[in-house]
Amino acid sequence: MKRSIVLLAISLLVSFTALAAPAAWYKWKSKLNGEVWCTQTSPGDGWVQSSGPYKDANCKVNGQPGK
Repeated sequence: MKRSIVLLAISLLVSFTALAAPAAWYKWKSKLNGEVWCTQTSPGDGWVQSSGPYKDANCKVNGQPGK
């Protein structure tokens, strides 16, 4: 019984990871000098999100990755 529960849990975990999509990219603008970066997460406190989401690391293709 325990073995079947463990196998079920492992198979569910594997199936959920197969459905995961990559994170979106966003343009971030520096409050200090106006420089713009394209990253998936905020570069820090001195940055504000200026646009996004984008599908690519160059912030050129609009939309959510995986859709």
